[in-house]
Amino acid sequence: YRITPAGDEAILHVLTKGESLAEAVAFTGARYPATASAVTDSRVVLIPAFHVISCIRAMPDIAIAMIASTSQHLHQLVQRVEQLSAQSGLQRVAEFLTSLCPCLDGPCTISLPYDKSLIAGRLGLKPESLSRVFAKLRLVGVDVRASDVIVNEVAQLRSLVANDRIAARSGMNGSHSSGGGQSQGTHRLS
Repeated sequence: YRITPAGDEAILHVLTKGESLAEAVAFTGARYPATASAVTDSRVVLIPAFHVISCIRAMPDIAIAMIASTSQHLHQLVQRVEQLSAQSGLQRVAEFLTSLCPCLDGPCTISLPYDKSLIAGRLGLKPESLSRVFAKLRLVGVDVRASDVIVNEVAQLRSLVANDRIAARSGMNGSHSSGGGQSQGTHRLS
C-alpha cells in the first residue's frame, strides 16, 4: 500500500502464499515505492539483493523466472487500473465474490479472505461504499453475514457481472438510456 497525500491508505496489491514482491529492487538498488503489511499470520523471507544476483550468475534461469514474475505483477496492475476506471463498484464487488466461488452455479457459501476494510481498499472503494454494494447485492440473493457470504445462485451473480459489463459497454456506445434502471433485458442495480 501507499499513503496518499490526503493520508488515506491506497492498497496496490494483496499478496497471498508463495507470491513475491520487490524483485526489481534487487537490480536497481532503489527503495521500494510502497509499504507492505501482514493482515494475517505470515512468514516472510527476505533474500538479500547480492544473493539474488549471485544466484542469477550461477543459474540464469532464475532471471527468466524473475522477469516473468515482474511481468505478472505489471499485468495485474494494468488489470486493476482497467477495473478501477471501467467498472462500477457493483461490478468490482460481484466479480471479486465470483472469483471466490468454487462452483459455477448453485448455492455457495464463501468466507471472505480478509476483513471488509481491506476488501474495500483492494476494490477501490470506501468501506461505507462496500456496505452499500453488499446491500444492493441482496436483491440478487447475496447475503453477507460477518465474514461469510451466502450466494443463493452463483450463476445469477456471474450473470450480473456479465450483464453489467454489457450494459456498461452499451452505455459507452450510446445505445442504452442513461436512466440507470433496466435496459433491454439487462438488469442493473443502481
